[in-house]
Amino acid sequence: MITVKSFECNQLQENTYVVSDETRECVIIDCGAYYNEECQAIRKYIDTQQLKPVHLLATHGHFDHNFGNDFLFQIYGLMVEISADDAFLINDLPKQFESMIGIPLHRHYPQVGHFFSDDEQIRFGNHVFEILKTPGHTPGGVTFYNKEGSIAFTGDTLFRMSIGRTDFDRGSYKDIMDSLHNVIAKLPPDTVIYSGHGPKTTIAEELQYNPYFL
Repeated sequence: MITVKSFECNQLQENTYVVSDETRECVIIDCGAYYNEECQAIRKYIDTQQLKPVHLLATHGHFDHNFGNDFLFQIYGLMVEISADDAFLINDLPKQFESMIGIPLHRHYPQVGHFFSDDEQIRFGNHVFEILKTPGHTPGGVTFYNKEGSIAFTGDTLFRMSIGRTDFDRGSYKDIMDSLHNVIAKLPPDTVIYSGHGPKTTIAEELQYNPYFL
């Protein structure tokens, strides 16, 4: 059985997820922990639940989803795993932050641990995540999907009743619409969607009410 614990992090109210199963292995998805209290809340949960972190996954390379990568490297030795198409974003988070926000980010991040290969799967405990390519918000955007648990982590591709912005560097409205209609919409209706910001939702609910699917 999969357990999903969410943490709302940083100034942009980003969702960080710790996903575990009965083996106590876990993956951390989009660690946006910026403030020390956010980092410590994640650490306390992992330690209290006696979890073993085995992967740090990123749905895409924007800074608000990767603030906490330095913290997880220092504590657990994890290095982020991400699509190579977002290497231009993830390889220099302080520069990305300063170019978008206008102030320096005085943090040092480890190098990328792994770039996803085609048809790769992420294994932890007794479960597997399929990596679905869902570009548009960024060129390397992906969704992590677990069929048995009927869950998907869409990052900033799909939100409840909305979608991610495409006006950032190398974003594409055409690509995000293709991702929505030809990848995400084909998931089973009962699939629970865990987004990069805001509350969870389901495929059925989005297909019925989200204006970008109508």
